[in-house]
Amino acid sequence: MIEAMTDLKTDPKTETRYYIAGMDCPVEETLIRNRLRNIEGVETLRFDLMRRVLTVSHQLPDESSLTDALNGIGMAPRPYVEEAPGARPIESPTIPRAQIITLVASGLLALVAEIGAWATGSDHSIPVAIFAFASIALGGRVTLRKGVIALTNLTLNINFLIVVAAMGAVCLGQLPEAAMVTFLFALAETIEAASLERARNALRSLMDVAPETALVVCESGHFHDTAIGEIEVGNRVRVRPGERVALDGVILEGTSSVNQAPITGESLPVEKNTGDKVYAGSINERGSFVFEVTGDVGHTLLDRIIRTVQEAQSERAHTQRFVDRFAAIYTPVIVFLALLVAILPPLLFHLDVTLWVGRALVLLVIACPCALVLSTPITIVSGLAAAARQGILIKGGVYLEEGYRLKAIALDKTGTLTHGKPVVTDFIPLVSHVSEEEIKRLTSSLDAHSEHPIATALLAYFGRPMEHLIVTEFSALPGRGVTGKISDTRYFVGNHRLVEENGVCGSHVEEVLERLEEEGKTTVILTSEREAIAIFGVADTLRGTSAEAVKSLHALGIVTVMLTGDNSRTAKAIAKDTGLDDVRGDLLPEDKLAAIVELKAKYGEVGMVGDGINDAPALAKATMGFAMGAAGTDTAIETADVALMQDDLRKLPEFLRLSRRTATTLRQNIALALLIKVVFFALALTGHATLWMAVFADMGGSLLVVANGLRLLRVRE
Repeated sequence: MIEAMTDLKTDPKTETRYYIAGMDCPVEETLIRNRLRNIEGVETLRFDLMRRVLTVSHQLPDESSLTDALNGIGMAPRPYVEEAPGARPIESPTIPRAQIITLVASGLLALVAEIGAWATGSDHSIPVAIFAFASIALGGRVTLRKGVIALTNLTLNINFLIVVAAMGAVCLGQLPEAAMVTFLFALAETIEAASLERARNALRSLMDVAPETALVVCESGHFHDTAIGEIEVGNRVRVRPGERVALDGVILEGTSSVNQAPITGESLPVEKNTGDKVYAGSINERGSFVFEVTGDVGHTLLDRIIRTVQEAQSERAHTQRFVDRFAAIYTPVIVFLALLVAILPPLLFHLDVTLWVGRALVLLVIACPCALVLSTPITIVSGLAAAARQGILIKGGVYLEEGYRLKAIALDKTGTLTHGKPVVTDFIPLVSHVSEEEIKRLTSSLDAHSEHPIATALLAYFGRPMEHLIVTEFSALPGRGVTGKISDTRYFVGNHRLVEENGVCGSHVEEVLERLEEEGKTTVILTSEREAIAIFGVADTLRGTSAEAVKSLHALGIVTVMLTGDNSRTAKAIAKDTGLDDVRGDLLPEDKLAAIVELKAKYGEVGMVGDGINDAPALAKATMGFAMGAAGTDTAIETADVALMQDDLRKLPEFLRLSRRTATTLRQNIALALLIKVVFFALALTGHATLWMAVFADMGGSLLVVANGLRLLRVRE
């Protein structure tokens, strides 16, 4: 997700790559950078936090100094084994059950300590102390260890802040507060780790699209089940009905209808004939065909999509937590100021040492960042809970916090603005001597022999089961339709091309066909050998909520753009019905990615809504990716940052409104926490603040920001 580089020299001699399971965010990145950059011979450092891979370019005779340094800061590196093309990535470790149990126990102990302090009126009685220290030992041991490591490596990060907060509370005798601070931070770290794991699953979901084996045609003519890694360019592969295509290729024998929506985003299956291309991961709907491999493992369209996702995610910068950025200046300044307050007055002016050390202690206690630390997780958790109630799954708090910055949103068509399933929208009889009932019976009798999705849509349109007529001499006409004899009369059910080939496409028929096609619909015509009898219009219908959602987005000042793999005529028809600002059709995954890059250059912060694998690169490259939850593929959901669980686009403006409320609440909390600190800093320096007042400032500020954050749960619109 972050690809950060520190250029120290040029022309690296050796490159060593490590997999570091504990490298999750910029906190660890900064720690590693500070530890390694001063080792003589280290030239550049590159961080891929999504895959937890550290690349070190160096001129060292061996790598022992690197591994020793990393082990010394608790990073536990292990050599990174380069993944073979098409191989599944390293399995990311899940959160251990023991860690969850420990965290829950820590929270319960902290709560008991708080209740005990309230009941006894003492924050440091023996029972309260036992529960508080037990909570800190369970929930804060990792944070305390990281804080000590950060301090010894001169890296004053968020872990150091939490250590200062906990130790300050302990020194003041506020043991329950120390326990609660360490528990809440550990909880926030766990939630973030779980969110990152879901993002890392995107590559594994992508890999599952293509099969692991395929039927390769041997020289003897027999078929042999072969692992796709052993299949080479030029091999011939057979695909049976219902199977997924294993590799990219060109059809040599056979015809079929292939659903390549997961790859190209086309809403309807595509008729494939000799000479046509097929893509790895697409689904063979019917028929059987043999294709020649043109793209082996690592070189298919699907592989390019996977690599694009990796690159797009590695370029995406993590949003640094405010408190971590602030700590880079805030913590050293306050520690230095406290030292000056404790040392200079007694040293220079021979003033009372105890008095000024006490003031320095008050200053450090007031500087305890409890309110700052609590403001973000409480507000974010409240916002996430409110979103969940509205059917919006947000992968991490950073997306909820930053969503308000979006200026434009790109939307896929199939499965996002539309339902993603073909249905009959028009039924137009062309002759009077054949009744509508007879037209339906003739059409259903022929289509009952077909497995094509459009035939299925026609049968579904007819509703009740119909008594099918006897069909003889039935045959499929690849790329055109079907034909058969009923009562010695030959009938055809097919597309525009079939009607023209049969010579029954008169001007009145052409007029209807052009009108329907201008509306972005697929046309199906029932004809005899002498005349066209009826026309059906088939289309992927618009979701009833799409137009309302687009209108709401416009009300929020969001520019809306459609990016789709469907033909431009269909796309423009949908855009007209929904009121979109811009529309772009005939796009492959890389085209969608290029469009996102262009939109980001024009508008800055851009969101992307999609539901298919073909949307994954654009979802990853966008500032924020949204997946249609129920209809979307696992890959789209994992790659995206937000999932609309009810397949209702109206949830998108709801998310933006919630994000704006969350951002406002966060700013309020941060401003409130800092204002309290500034006021009490002044009181501490002038000697008007006592330890009791310092505790009140810290705890009171914390309670205020918590209460303000919880208001998000009560919002109803």
